[in-house]
Amino acid sequence: MEISSKSMEKAICFIVFSFLLVSANTLVESHQEGYISGVISKKGLDFAKDLLIEKAVSSIFPLHLPDIEKSVKIPLIGKVNLGLSDIVIYSVDFPSSSVETGDSGIVLVASGATANLRMKWKYSYKSWVFTISDHGTANVEVLGMVVELNAAIINEEGTLKLFLLDHGCHVKDISIDVDGGASWLYQGIVDAFQGKLVSAVEDAITKNIQKGIIKLDSKLQSIPKQLQVNSVVALNVTFVDDPLLTNSSVELEINGLFNEADEISVSNYYRKRSQNFLSGNGLANMVEISLHEKVFESAASVYFNGGYMHWTVDQIPESLMNTDGWRYIIPQLYERYPDDDMNLHMIVTSPPIIRIADHDINTAIYADLIFEVLNSDEVVPVACISLVINASCSAEMHRNNLAGRIRLIDFTAALAWSNIGNLYMQLVQAAISTILKTFFMPYLNLHLRDGFPLPLPHGFTLQNAEIIILDSRVMVRSDLSYKDRYDLSSRY
Repeated sequence: MEISSKSMEKAICFIVFSFLLVSANTLVESHQEGYISGVISKKGLDFAKDLLIEKAVSSIFPLHLPDIEKSVKIPLIGKVNLGLSDIVIYSVDFPSSSVETGDSGIVLVASGATANLRMKWKYSYKSWVFTISDHGTANVEVLGMVVELNAAIINEEGTLKLFLLDHGCHVKDISIDVDGGASWLYQGIVDAFQGKLVSAVEDAITKNIQKGIIKLDSKLQSIPKQLQVNSVVALNVTFVDDPLLTNSSVELEINGLFNEADEISVSNYYRKRSQNFLSGNGLANMVEISLHEKVFESAASVYFNGGYMHWTVDQIPESLMNTDGWRYIIPQLYERYPDDDMNLHMIVTSPPIIRIADHDINTAIYADLIFEVLNSDEVVPVACISLVINASCSAEMHRNNLAGRIRLIDFTAALAWSNIGNLYMQLVQAAISTILKTFFMPYLNLHLRDGFPLPLPHGFTLQNAEIIILDSRVMVRSDLSYKDRYDLSSRY
């Protein structure tokens, strides 16, 4: 049985998606920049390496090797036909491993490994007078095994292309313990099969690494270029430019702008990459994900252009839903429409403006509040108040979702038009303040608390995430956990 290609895909895919392998062209000058960046620290790369080995060991073994047959000459006996069957590597231990980044990719080395094999053996000797045969079992210990993998990924039209630069497995020595049969044949089996067993182990691992890389590259080419958030918006996750490599971290960027759920837009990048937004040298967490303010503005634009930014106000004091409740605020409204029910519509007139400063997120929302009277089954618009709402936002994490909370700072109100004469704006503004505080802000917070998922591989969860708001960006620094980290008995 060969190494499971699906298992190898999952093992290597962990490095690809969660730790953003480096490109073979990392020294090429950058010309574009995405709006979401990820930095993987040395701590993160070590986590990737350890998990990769755990997953590979749990999914690859037991590993069945092909049967081996050979004829040898044994002193005093003559030509003997020997055979090994049911050869199985049933356990392996990697006491030492390392991961290094270089100009050509990432190098993973697991060294000093030991492995244990079980197998059946048999022999037969036939002369013109008689035939001798015997069989038994044997335990084999593989010593000093080293497995190496050097892979690189390049950005090819927004998707990742995986290259296997070098790979291999080297076994230093094996020890064979034979059970059953004649003891005088022990040394003959060792001499006959030691080299072939070493070659069988090395070939099985190296060949299946190559097959797994080919299959994984095909998987990478089929990765969707957008992450569906809900039925309205999707996140453009096409890769941008070449990864940036240092000796202690890797940075990769994606487009990171929101689009309508059924389309992918091509955006103009706002500037060339100048340098890392964060030096990975001192990063205590495994990962840092940085989102530019334009990411949030793009989400707001999609909702606005899709016609989702208008609401009927219905969670305010019931008295304000009838003209009687406005008789002292807008007397002429009550005079013309006494005791009529009302609707209030809030319509955002342009995409909200979002600006991220040090330690603060500010937004300006331009909206119209339209007063409507329900008169004799007829909806009559009677006045419109133009609003400029200034609010402050905070960011918080809900598992892997970046969520937010908005707080009203102040607002200005001006009469846009009226069919009921001039209004006393000072009184109207006090009523609007109640509407904003009791309806508009809670309504926004209801939706903001769900947030949107950060672009992480399936199965990974942020741990002890910290949010930093600085210089037009929201940065999330965090460690990672993997839900199946300790469930290593599962098969894929």
